[in-house]
Amino acid sequence: MSIQAPGGLTEYIQHHLHWNTVEVFGRNFHLDSWIMGVLLAAIFCAWFYRAARKATSGVPSKGQAFVEIIVEFADGQVKDMFHGDRSFLAPFALAIFMWVLFMNLIDVVPIDIIGGVVTLFGGHSFAESFHFKPVATADPYTTFAMSLTVFVLTFFYGIKAKGGFGFAKEQVASPFKPSGVVSGIVLAVPNIILNLVEHLSKPISLSMRLFGNMFGGELVFMLVAGLLSSWVTFGFGVVFGFAWSVFELLIIVLQAYIFMVLSVAYLALAQEHH
Repeated sequence: MSIQAPGGLTEYIQHHLHWNTVEVFGRNFHLDSWIMGVLLAAIFCAWFYRAARKATSGVPSKGQAFVEIIVEFADGQVKDMFHGDRSFLAPFALAIFMWVLFMNLIDVVPIDIIGGVVTLFGGHSFAESFHFKPVATADPYTTFAMSLTVFVLTFFYGIKAKGGFGFAKEQVASPFKPSGVVSGIVLAVPNIILNLVEHLSKPISLSMRLFGNMFGGELVFMLVAGLLSSWVTFGFGVVFGFAWSVFELLIIVLQAYIFMVLSVAYLALAQEHH
């Protein structure tokens, strides 16, 4: 079911590019991203908690075996890159992978299903003014908030591994190694600038990579919906939509994997001594 705006495909796409916002402390608050993020996180936690409670030491069920494969996969990725205590980082990597994967998978759900439900209960006029973006990872605020968490943890692990003085010394004494007091003073400024750029580039690239891929995929699905709205392009829309759905599934899994691997890699690098 499509909610076609009077302006055609252009206005239809613009309609679906708006977030359902509420004002909090004078700033727009993307309510739909929070709803989907919290809901999918709760589903993930409930699923794995139930699997853990029902786990047996004997022959595992298909559900238990599937969960064990995912857990071992995440733990293996951390073990290969992070050589410290994995008691926190392995569950953290698992949570990142599954949470991002769940939020990404919403992208393959037809975007007009929510609009159709709103039309059914609230009427067509209300549906035209209703905005809800179900793909939380297509919201730059969501992806940046997650990458900001990784950014904070890199400082935590860096200070934990090297101590406060050692971590601060590394920021002013690398990548250019001073050979004396004078050279240390001269090279301190460029070293601080380069390290600052490196630290800031990590959360920005991590968040924008995920946001860009999911936002682009969402736009393509909107274009496919536009093709399906006309009998002239309906056949092409079905073929292209199916092909893009298969390709998007690969992107969805790959982006969740990349976000997890890069997060672990940044934390592993933070505790390495230059």
